[in-house]
Formats: sequence, structure tokens, C-alpha cells
Amino acid sequence: MGIDRFITGFEQQQAKRWGLVTNEVALTSTGKRSRQALLDAGFNLIRLFAPEHGLGAMGADGARQLDGVDALTNLPIVSLYGDKMAPAPEDLTDLDAVLFDIPDVGCRFYTYLWTLTYVMERCASLQKPLFVLDRPNPLGGDLGRSEGPMLDENQCSSFIGRWSIPIRHSCTLGELALYFAATRLPELDVKVIPVKNWNRLTTTASSSWTFIPTSPAIRDLETALLYPGTGLLEGIFINEGRGTDRPFTCFGAPWINSEMLANAFTALKLPGVVCQPIRYIPDSSIYQGEICQGLQFRVTDETHFRPVHMGIELIRLLIRLYPDQVLERRYYTAANPDGTRHLDKLLGIPGAFSKICADQLPELNVEMDWKQTMKAHLLY
Repeated sequence: MGIDRFITGFEQQQAKRWGLVTNEVALTSTGKRSRQALLDAGFNLIRLFAPEHGLGAMGADGARQLDGVDALTNLPIVSLYGDKMAPAPEDLTDLDAVLFDIPDVGCRFYTYLWTLTYVMERCASLQKPLFVLDRPNPLGGDLGRSEGPMLDENQCSSFIGRWSIPIRHSCTLGELALYFAATRLPELDVKVIPVKNWNRLTTTASSSWTFIPTSPAIRDLETALLYPGTGLLEGIFINEGRGTDRPFTCFGAPWINSEMLANAFTALKLPGVVCQPIRYIPDSSIYQGEICQGLQFRVTDETHFRPVHMGIELIRLLIRLYPDQVLERRYYTAANPDGTRHLDKLLGIPGAFSKICADQLPELNVEMDWKQTMKAHLLY
């Protein structure tokens, strides 16, 4: 991992006053927490910064996180998902440089990437060097499997998608940092410490790399694979599996006939995924305490599975079968307090619900343009 290579390659800079953007699941290759590994190696850590879900990576989705003190290191924690989404100037003025080390899941509407962009902007404005300690993309790095639509920045920029990239981007955070620095922040002094021995065409399922849950709802690799599609269900009146032990791998609602829906979904013949009908009672989130019927998904072929395409086809199917119940839903978070236009922000296009209904979505197959865009910034 980038953290391992940084510790062994930058010993001469141990005395600098470092800030670290991280969380509990940022580990070295031997399983030690990154912040503790840096301290043990003699690096002068001054301050920690935490993204959504907090330093412990266990905060509820969208819940405001508070500043605090880390029980492990006794270092102060500055929340970047509370009263502010970017570090304040005074948070960085006494630092010599900033480190960023957070595992991602490879999906545009996962917020850790956008925390990185706010940190990049602040480091650029204060002329503070930024080191991005890179990690593999758990969805793999095959840009041929990237999926749009591209984000409409003029109408849909938000904390679940600030800048125009595909929903499934097939890049590491380090590669995206290089792209954003080159195209938006040329004044930023950014260095990416790459992963050693990672082949972007190797799927996580076929490698020996262990997936560590990155937040309360992304608990295993199969969930991460499904998330770019099933995450779109947050934008309609469907329980997306929150309040169960398998969020984003299942969904349901009280008014669904699961057997009929399973037959209709199977008839779509979408590659790499199968479903089975389920019944459950969510203990939180929408339809809490109600009997829901829906589907449980299983990814059967990671290489050919296209989660965004599946998610859109699923929403279209639900609208067709349940036109009176499937409506847009407000989704309240600290970054979007009024909860409006959540589906637009997830998909990155205005009027997303009506465009799904009318089959008027922008192109999902963006791999050729995205490959060309990223060509100069790829590390693997």
C-alpha cells in the first residue's frame, strides 16, 4: 500500500509537522492502523482529519460528525463531515504537509473522493504539499468497465459528485488526484505514493487482497460491486437494505410482490447478476418495522456485471410495475440538509427520474472517452 511505501521511503522527512486525513480502516499491509504506523515509525503527526462516518468509520450515513480526540493516538481530530467539509485555513497553517490515506470503493457518489478534493483545494491555496497514499480500487481498474453517465457540473454538483467523472470510474484515488491537479489545481504540490504489485486488470475477487469494510453499509466486496447500481435506490421510495445485515445487496418495500418482481427482473437477462425473492423487516431507515418484500442480489460474474446499468434498469422496472408507489425521495444528510434532488445528484444529471421513465438518459458507455481522458494520469 502507499502507506507502507511512504513509511519506508520518506524517513528523512519524519520531523516535519504532518497532518493526516484518514479513518480506522486505513491499514498497512500488515494490518496496523496507518496513523499508529506513522507514529511508530517516528513521523511527527500533529493532527488527524476524518471524513464521513468519522475516524472510526462507523458513523451513520449522512450523519454530522464532531471534532474530537483519537483514543488510540491522543491526537486531535478535525471532522470534515460536520460544520465544514474542507479544512479551515487555521487547521493547516501550522503544518508542513498533509497526508491522505483512506480506502475507497470506486464509485462517484461515495464521499471520500470529494473530501480529497476539498483537501486538495485547501492545500493548494495555502501552498501546503499533499501526499496521497494510494490504495487499490476494490472494483478493479479496468477502464473498459467504467460506467456513466458523466456528471453535469452545472446542475448536479454536490458532495456526492463535485466534478465530472463516471459513476464507476475504475481509477484509484491517487490517479484521480493527479487528474484533478493537472486539470483544476495546477498550483498544487501533490505527490502520489503508488501501490506496489497491483495490476489494475486483476479483479479483487481473484486476488489475495482482503476487502475491509469501508463504512457501516459497505461490508464486503459483493456489496461494493453492487453499490454503484443499488445505491441509486436511495433516490426513490425504496428501502435499499439499510436496517438489515445486507445493505445494498437487497431492497424492498411493503407494496412489492417479490415473486412477480423476481420473475420480471430475471426476464431482463442482465449479465453477471441473479436475484431471489425475499421478505424482511428493516430495523431502521425507510419502512422501519414494516414487512417488506423485494429482491436479494448475487453477483455471479464480476467481469461482465455492469452495476449502474442494472440499477437504472431496476428503477425503470419498478416504475413500470408500481407507478403509483415509485416516486422520488428526499434523502437528508449533513451535506444535503433539505434532501432535495438526491436522485439527480446520484446519477449526476438533472431531471433523472423523468429521464429514466422516458428512456432518455445520457450515454452509460463512456469507457472510450474516459480512457482517453485518464491516459496521462494512470499509475498502473
